[in-house]
Amino acid sequence: MYMNSQTLDLQDPLKRFRERFHIPQRDGKDLTYLCGNSLGLQPKTAREALNHELDTWQQLGVEGWFESLHETTPSWLSYHERCQQPLADIVGARPAEVCPMNALTVNLHLLLESFYQPKFYKTKILTIAGDFPSDQYALETHIRSRGLDPDQNLIEIQPGSDGLIATAAIQQAIAQHADQLALVLMSGLNYYTGQVYDMQAIAQTAWEHGIYVGFDLAHAIGNVPLNLHEWNVDFATWCSYKYLNGGPGAVSGVFVHERHHTPKTPRLAGWWGYDEDRRFKMTKGFVPMAGAAGWQLSTPNILALSVHKAAIDITAEASMAALRQKSEQLTAYLAQVLEPFADHIRVLTPSHPTQRGCQLSLLVKNDGKALFNFLTDAGIIGDWREPDCIRLAPTPLYNTFRDVWQVGEGLDRFFSRRPFAAR
Repeated sequence: MYMNSQTLDLQDPLKRFRERFHIPQRDGKDLTYLCGNSLGLQPKTAREALNHELDTWQQLGVEGWFESLHETTPSWLSYHERCQQPLADIVGARPAEVCPMNALTVNLHLLLESFYQPKFYKTKILTIAGDFPSDQYALETHIRSRGLDPDQNLIEIQPGSDGLIATAAIQQAIAQHADQLALVLMSGLNYYTGQVYDMQAIAQTAWEHGIYVGFDLAHAIGNVPLNLHEWNVDFATWCSYKYLNGGPGAVSGVFVHERHHTPKTPRLAGWWGYDEDRRFKMTKGFVPMAGAAGWQLSTPNILALSVHKAAIDITAEASMAALRQKSEQLTAYLAQVLEPFADHIRVLTPSHPTQRGCQLSLLVKNDGKALFNFLTDAGIIGDWREPDCIRLAPTPLYNTFRDVWQVGEGLDRFFSRRPFAAR
């Protein structure tokens, strides 16, 4: 009925990348880890990269900002520059348009300060209902910090009866409220449903109405193809501990389109965003660095950046095109494996490949938590979201078709041993 998983794994051109990650184990056996949408796995190069900077700190102390232990590695002062090209490759940007910095919600507030400029009757922000809490809380409190009422100035597009939000509904809402909108800000990929939004079409509609548009790419970066510069997205931010495998709480990053690279763009400033050539003169009056780096605030965490760089180098090397091709195959295979269990499980995530990434969200009838616990005990690690959703994400950098097949084996054991009718 299904193509053999072993055959598919043998044909996989990216299979060598699995060996570059530490696969979690239990009792000496690899777990089936399908939770890269929540926390990616540790690259084997992470420890070496971290140790290099620890050695630099040990041997050079403060001089590590200006000197390096090896000619091939620059000093800490320009560490962010080492990350710009791989990040640009991953998000479809120019290197000057991206910069690793801060954490995601910090960056949301910084970018809102720059691109949410309520004036007269244009004071509203359009977003999607039920977006990730980071976005909900940031928007609510940021609007309130401007002296405005979020209940009156936040427009939330509700999902349809299928639990999804159509691109046409978002475009229609932009057009309908254009005279009042100051900003469109939403996730590029829905954390709960796994739906990928048509960011290009949304950005185009906002552009046509003269409205800034930004995206939270926490669940999209490293997962689906992005072309932020060509799509004319004004700004974006993301976390790097999911599909980018940067480690728990890893450094975030931002994209700011080059048309906004001007000192006149409003922003909250910090020392590290000051013009690097004059930074140590300690003069009054903020002069931003060129590009997205001008949105930096504080001295960067070099130890965190070292792991970040090691991780994004792997993603950039594999290439988003190749990762996307395998992702579509893995996810389609998972959907096929789930078909025999349609009486018990509904897949919330859209079925069309262009509308989903690695993740499938499973709505389980009756006691979904019991199924989740059963799979976890069987060594299949997914993610539980209240009230009844299991998220499984076969990640192309390190997951195999055999991993996906094991999900089917686990479901078969669960439903044959404990049919819902008997509980």
